[in-house]
Amino acid sequence: MSNNSIFLKREILQRIVKSFLSDDFEKNTRLIPFDMRPKGAEVPYRCCIYKERAILKDRVIAGLGFAIEDDDETVSLTEYAHRALLREKPEENLLTVLGAACKGCVPKRIYVTDLCQGCVARTCTSACRAGAIEIVNGKANIDSSKCKACKMCIDACPYNAIVKVAVPCEDHCPVNAIEKNQDGTAKIDFDKCISCGKCVTHCPFGAVHEKSQLIEVLKLLKAKKEISVMFAPAIAGEFEGTIGQLKSALKKVGFTNVYEVARGADITIKTEAQEFRERMMNAEPFMTTSCCAGYNELVNKHIQELDKYRSNAKTPLFYTSEIVKFEHPDGVNIFISPCVAKKHEAKFNNNIDLVINSEELNALFMGLNINVKDCEEYIDDKEPSRQGRKFPVSGGVAEAVEFALGFSICSKIVSGVDKNSIKNLKQYAKEGKCEDANLVEVMCCEGGCIRGNATMSDTRTSFKRINSLASKGSDIEIISD
Repeated sequence: MSNNSIFLKREILQRIVKSFLSDDFEKNTRLIPFDMRPKGAEVPYRCCIYKERAILKDRVIAGLGFAIEDDDETVSLTEYAHRALLREKPEENLLTVLGAACKGCVPKRIYVTDLCQGCVARTCTSACRAGAIEIVNGKANIDSSKCKACKMCIDACPYNAIVKVAVPCEDHCPVNAIEKNQDGTAKIDFDKCISCGKCVTHCPFGAVHEKSQLIEVLKLLKAKKEISVMFAPAIAGEFEGTIGQLKSALKKVGFTNVYEVARGADITIKTEAQEFRERMMNAEPFMTTSCCAGYNELVNKHIQELDKYRSNAKTPLFYTSEIVKFEHPDGVNIFISPCVAKKHEAKFNNNIDLVINSEELNALFMGLNINVKDCEEYIDDKEPSRQGRKFPVSGGVAEAVEFALGFSICSKIVSGVDKNSIKNLKQYAKEGKCEDANLVEVMCCEGGCIRGNATMSDTRTSFKRINSLASKGSDIEIISD
């Protein structure tokens, strides 16, 4: 999804990189809101230039890796930049809410508009099982204290006079992990959160923000440490050019060693295929995939009864990080992710030190004036399979498992986790069967990892790029009996 709030975030990340590379990081970081909204400039979004600058400051704080909730408004960006330089490790929670931006949303509710005609039918009152609607002065009125937000009245009104005022972050969160406080600011319940990133993607104010680890990466690059970088298969669909050119661009940034996480995907494919075969031989009803970090958190926190049907295979990132740690035991390992869910996964992997997303990688490229499609071709003698490279496309995992098995399977693709798909997954676990499918591929993002919350290219473009790049690789070996 492309919108102005996302463009603002990306511009700030680029400005942070340029400030770091400048002669005075702290001063130039402080000036970012003023450079973006100079005196006399047009005020496109807020009531005044001072409000605009205040919210831009909050975005810079998140870009520096700090929680907005902890800001007391008296600390300058100069001080935050200084603290970022001194910080030894990133903060815990990966998401933060920009309160000043968030208060633009009105509370979620169902209400009756002026379109109400006070009709004789009064189908709205009969449809409401909670008894929340009564007729006042000839018009329908909803008692919010009784309303259950079932939306039956909306469906029943012949004039479409009853509407729901949505709060996008709440509506799109599949596990009800975010809601507004009494002060009108959204709060994330991290005990429920599965790090799917839907709140980040769908907030029209850009109020839900990832706390960046970009400064940590920049400090390592400046210190010329040995850095191994691993990029998710979805990242290849983000930039024009070949995978070889992308690897060359990463080397130009200053990363010592470059790894495709598609190499780990090849291990995941073989492991899941072998496990699937064994489960089917034992007459188990179905198996779900296990490569999506958001889905794994969903099972761990909300559908534990589904765990026994989930593959025991590790994620491609897990296997790749093992390879990297073995080959470079004393280096620093950085992962480039399409979504916040993989950042969450990396927190529990000792083989991964830092994570940046595709937007932050783009900020590095922009700050260093690196254009991927202009880079020379990097020759790598450890190419993954084309099936591994197609992992980020919805259906790619199931297709890869089927290819590795060498025979047809019945698969069901869950492309995007929402409240309805969660209901279905719970039903599969309860009934011990999944319609006519014996392999269920689950991706939190609609379309797969190419639609992760930090991706920049539209889904169609990413899909074409991934398929084009994957078509040039070799097939994975079919597993033996």
